[in-house]
Amino acid sequence: MYYILYAFFYLVSLLPMRVLYLFSDVMFLIVYRCIGYRRKVVLGNLENAFPEKTEAEREVIAKQFFRNMIDAFIETFKLLSASPGFLQRRITANWEMLEQLQQGGKSCQLHLGHTFNWEWGHHVLQMNTLYQVLVVYGPLSNKAFEKLLLKIRTRFGSRFIPASDMKNSIAGYADTQYLLGLVADQSPGKPQQAFWLNFLNQPTAFIPGPEKAARNLNIPVLFASVYKTRRGYYHAELVMASEHPALLEPGELTLMYARFLEDTIRKQPENWLWSHRRWKHVFKPEYAAQWIESRQAAV
Repeated sequence: MYYILYAFFYLVSLLPMRVLYLFSDVMFLIVYRCIGYRRKVVLGNLENAFPEKTEAEREVIAKQFFRNMIDAFIETFKLLSASPGFLQRRITANWEMLEQLQQGGKSCQLHLGHTFNWEWGHHVLQMNTLYQVLVVYGPLSNKAFEKLLLKIRTRFGSRFIPASDMKNSIAGYADTQYLLGLVADQSPGKPQQAFWLNFLNQPTAFIPGPEKAARNLNIPVLFASVYKTRRGYYHAELVMASEHPALLEPGELTLMYARFLEDTIRKQPENWLWSHRRWKHVFKPEYAAQWIESRQAAV
């Protein structure tokens, strides 16, 4: 099955972007208009996050989100044949910040959210730094697609490590200068151990792992925002969050990240992954010790 999938998507990836985006337009009509894939989830999330907006305004955001999501899906498979030059022209960022850090001799962490197109982003990141880029991910249950995605994701040198074995996997790079990329807006598996705060107008659980790893290792932490400048083109902004996270109070780095991410989302809401069930956990009184909102922090 893997080889069939690979051959099919490789041939598709050879098509010019203008043709691939025509496919994306057709898929949008099917997904949004006909199937209504997670449309209620998206509109519900937008209503809770932006109660000040009208229903019509949220509908506009939802439509553009689905277009961006399907574009990102198409763009991901373009990676099977895309050249380094193709990607370098389409993803820009202040990469010089990484050079300064790398020359300092330390590894670092990069925290970002599910803003499109993170699949293109880590490839261009690896092209523009001497760091070994490590990305934490959740393996898929479908083994054929899992193998195909790993083929795509590691094509330009990034290394993907499963979240279930993150600690042991990173240990293998202890003697390497690495940049650990963490999509840190995942919904945690254990809400009772998560950090809790108000995020987009509602109590939200954040995974504690990224902060704990940064504080234990005391390595610099960068935050990244990604914006879509036009169809097929993106710009990322890298910001230093903390050079010495071990000096921060527990929960402080997570609060900083949440506020940074919220600002990124508000600037371009249609570019965040509204279809995932980010708020499936409900805050309970027994989680009160994990509430970090009272700590004030800013990037």
